[in-house]
Amino acid sequence: MTATDVRPAAVPPEGAESETEQVPALDAGAPESGRVDVDALSRLLLGQWADIRTKSRAAATDERIVRDDSLPFEGQRERVFGQLKLLVEGGHVLRAFPSRLGGEDNPGGNIAGFEELAVADLSLQIKSGVQWGLFGAAILHLGTPEQQDRLLPGAMNLSVPGAFAMTEIGHGSDVASVGTTATYDPETGEFDLHTPFRGAWKEFLGNAGRDGVAAVVFAQLVSKGVNHGVHAFYVPIREVGPDGRAAGFLPGVGGEDDGLKGGLNGIDNGRLHFTHVRVPRENLLARYGQVAEDGTYTSSIQSPGRRFFTMLGSLVQGRVSLDGASGVVSKMALAIAVRYANERRQFAGAGLDEVVLLDYGRHQRRLIPRIAETYAMSFAHEELLALFDDVFSGRKDTPETREDLETMAAALKATSTWFTMDTLLEAREACGGAGFIAKNRLTQLRADFDIYTTFEGDNTVLLQLVGKRLLGDYAKQFKGASAGDIAKLVAARAADSALHGSGLSRAAQAISDAGSARRSAGHLRSEETQRALLTDRVQVAVAELGAALRPASKLDPQAAFDLFNDHQHELVEVSRAYGHLLKWEAFTRALATIEDAGTRQVLTWVRDVYGLSLVEREIGWYVVNGRLSAQRARTVTGYLDRLVRRLRPHAQDLVDAFGYGPAHLRAEIATGIEKERQDEARAYYREERATGRAPISEKALQKSSKRA
Repeated sequence: MTATDVRPAAVPPEGAESETEQVPALDAGAPESGRVDVDALSRLLLGQWADIRTKSRAAATDERIVRDDSLPFEGQRERVFGQLKLLVEGGHVLRAFPSRLGGEDNPGGNIAGFEELAVADLSLQIKSGVQWGLFGAAILHLGTPEQQDRLLPGAMNLSVPGAFAMTEIGHGSDVASVGTTATYDPETGEFDLHTPFRGAWKEFLGNAGRDGVAAVVFAQLVSKGVNHGVHAFYVPIREVGPDGRAAGFLPGVGGEDDGLKGGLNGIDNGRLHFTHVRVPRENLLARYGQVAEDGTYTSSIQSPGRRFFTMLGSLVQGRVSLDGASGVVSKMALAIAVRYANERRQFAGAGLDEVVLLDYGRHQRRLIPRIAETYAMSFAHEELLALFDDVFSGRKDTPETREDLETMAAALKATSTWFTMDTLLEAREACGGAGFIAKNRLTQLRADFDIYTTFEGDNTVLLQLVGKRLLGDYAKQFKGASAGDIAKLVAARAADSALHGSGLSRAAQAISDAGSARRSAGHLRSEETQRALLTDRVQVAVAELGAALRPASKLDPQAAFDLFNDHQHELVEVSRAYGHLLKWEAFTRALATIEDAGTRQVLTWVRDVYGLSLVEREIGWYVVNGRLSAQRARTVTGYLDRLVRRLRPHAQDLVDAFGYGPAHLRAEIATGIEKERQDEARAYYREERATGRAPISEKALQKSSKRA
């Protein structure tokens, strides 16, 4: 069964539109029914590390790697741990590590391969992320070369399964305030690692519940009575049994298993606590802070705040990888839902035949805009991954590029994981009862993916960090500016308010459109118009927030906090809009790289669906703030509907280009079985009608009687 079996033959004719043409023809002169070059588009989506992604996808179809739904709780954990060993044997885990230790010094390729493990099992992906992307990466990025040589080999070859003990039950995302302490004792040359109260227990830690024999523990470093802030320590936590597996806790270390969770039950999450555990001075991961034998603390970064964010920033790869994994999961969900919608028939249409789900306008509206956003996510992630590789390879490692990376990773991780979580539900519902059957995978994907919106930074907290960066950049306009420069900025802002706030801009749009929906749509499909609308949404909101929060610098701490708290919602919303703007811009840049005219045309429509969907979501803001006239605002939805209908014949091509076949999706309804069932039913009724065996319906009989 091939994907072409479920693609419509042609675009609906122009005459199928309403009597009063609402919108203009799309890009006159372009091939209206031009096909997508699926193979070329698939290669484009694979990106810079195509070979690694392809290898990882192939591994993800290995029966030894894929999820086994028949296993009980402990069986899931044991299987996933065994799968980690298979990844080691297959050489899938060494890419990010130094070549001197057998690695490949390939940070971008490492994440590209890691993301594709979602195809096999999200538990496997996250368990491997804990071992090599958190535990191993902390040693790599926070340790000195000597510590890397001493501690990394065990993490790399899995002889030392490890936990990443940062989060505390009482502080969550507020890492700077963790309660665990590591107090240096110069007489013994050791740190006293201690958990002073229950809220300081390390919690939600992968590998802590069962398999971990060591952990990277984050604690407040105290020496000579001075707290130097949060630092990382390499700490053995369990004995190793004769079989090489974790046994009982070491003296002073305690913990509990988190047990059954809402998802990701192949991972042994747990909690840890420490009672005056002695940690050798040499196990302070000392790249950014060192303690001499006498207790003297030194660091190459003098500012405690900057030092803290530098250490945490070195671990940004977790957010980068979750953004990429979101794209993988969204692609799988939509590939399943679109394939099913192109085969499943429901309710008779104008003739005797039942209609496939994707021919219904509402069904198109629930899936095709999500395809568009998934493409935007994919292109934006490829740019994020390239920036990550530039920074961590050392090619472009500057404070500015690191700050850009952290901001972009936070914005994309938050918006992408929220979108994918919502898409999994929409895809499940779009498949009806079949979507709820476990063998069709959507419910399990949703259960396992749920936590992605929370770990590696709660999304709401991450967007606040993005918002602070946007406000900081806005404030830089005023730093060192003369009174004349500030007056110009204020005047420009006043002119903008006069233009848009007074209705002059909307009046100009109304005059330009002359009441014509066709002209309104012509403006909306313009790349420049979409860019202006999406950029304006961010810039205006940032300027308003900046003005509202400017008095905070002159207020006492409590009043300043209250002022910020009053505007927290706006801060998160503008950051969300910024994340979407990043994706739209990445999509637009990707369009310029597509050589095939038909593919470029179709992808331009896809980009427009994404951009105008963003405008439609916040149509009230655009009208209230004078960015759209009532005429253009009314046109947005109608034009979007037209674009979605135009893309309906290309939906299967677009999801096929994601590159995931039945062996990756492992959902019965994505194998062609539904088409077989529908074809069988249609053939049966055709034969019944042809042979005269079909009974006459009561309704038809009544009509016949009335005519007689």
